[in-house]
Amino acid sequence: MEEMELKKKSLTDKTIHFWYCDFNQNKNRLDSFHSILSTDERARSGKFKFEKDRDCYIISRGILRLLLGSYLDMKAKDIKFKYTSYGKPILDFESNLKFNVSHSGNRAAFAFFRNTEIGVDIEKIKYDFDVLELAQNFFSKKEIEVLERQSEENLPAAFFRCWTRKESFIKAEGSGLSFPLDKFAVSLENDEEAKLLETQWNLKEKVEWNLFSFKPASDYIAAVAVRNHVTKISYYDWDELSS
Repeated sequence: MEEMELKKKSLTDKTIHFWYCDFNQNKNRLDSFHSILSTDERARSGKFKFEKDRDCYIISRGILRLLLGSYLDMKAKDIKFKYTSYGKPILDFESNLKFNVSHSGNRAAFAFFRNTEIGVDIEKIKYDFDVLELAQNFFSKKEIEVLERQSEENLPAAFFRCWTRKESFIKAEGSGLSFPLDKFAVSLENDEEAKLLETQWNLKEKVEWNLFSFKPASDYIAAVAVRNHVTKISYYDWDELSS
């Protein structure tokens, strides 16, 4: 089997590269992705109860390895990971390349940045739940007030704009889901720029962060967060590049 590799890709300082993929468009490459996984990753893939979850893991981890290989000018299968206490994968060697991964439904998102940790979240918009009841458990007072002003039609999308921005911030901040979600607030109106509005533990910290929000596909919302100045963000569709 011919090993998959990508051409070397450049990532300059203060630039975010955001990638996304459709799992359904990559199932024909499962064997190729599986061949570049580590022994531990292959063992983990075999422990999934459901085939769909196993395939999503193999595809997302394979694509991550290929993308990292292109930025690091390394063979994808030679990249080694270690994990934080919250289970977040990071490179097991010195590098200023930072990355994060998220998946939901049939989509995955990958974000890359230099020198500063980055967080990404993608969510498939769902409509079959009580939005305001769930928001009461996780969102700040300021965010709930904005949600309560939304029309019934716009409420689910507003909820997931808020959720992805908060989740990307938490992942970049590095404290995991133990971080108190109601102690900070993000923007969530459809016509409002994505940004951090409030950080109750430090009133000045909100200005240090950059948030970006976008729709990579119909019925999906994604967000990226980084605690650094950003001059450019580039978007890439993995499926178009690799077709």
